[in-house]
Amino acid sequence: MTSHSPASPHLVFAALVRAAAWPSWSPIDAVELEGGGDSEDRQQVGDTRIFRTGRAVSRERIVELVPDRRFGYENVGGPFRSYRGTVELAVAPRGGTDITWSAVFEPKLRLSGPFWRWYLTRFMRRMADGLASYAADSS
Repeated sequence: MTSHSPASPHLVFAALVRAAAWPSWSPIDAVELEGGGDSEDRQQVGDTRIFRTGRAVSRERIVELVPDRRFGYENVGGPFRSYRGTVELAVAPRGGTDITWSAVFEPKLRLSGPFWRWYLTRFMRRMADGLASYAADSS
């Protein structure tokens, strides 16, 4: 999923590395850091975030941070054998930032792949669009 924000890659990246900001721009209701810590602070590689959306809870570990360019995470547990999400930021030719949110995954349940592709495509679209708007409003 790709969205465009008039904000700079720096502002978009700043929203990604602050867990406390996610409920402001995404469908996520609440977030906390595993093991405590302040979700207002900038997170680092190795940090695990716990997200609550309705009754669903997911744990995601940050596995890659390239300032102003890339944010990588893995889902820990949940309905996947493996899950790697990536948010790529690129300076847009017309200014601002192009945000590309993608994931590679293997579900635990056989034959559930098409459902998860459908669900995650819609969810990532909401995430990318919300991030783009939030960063623009922050500039």
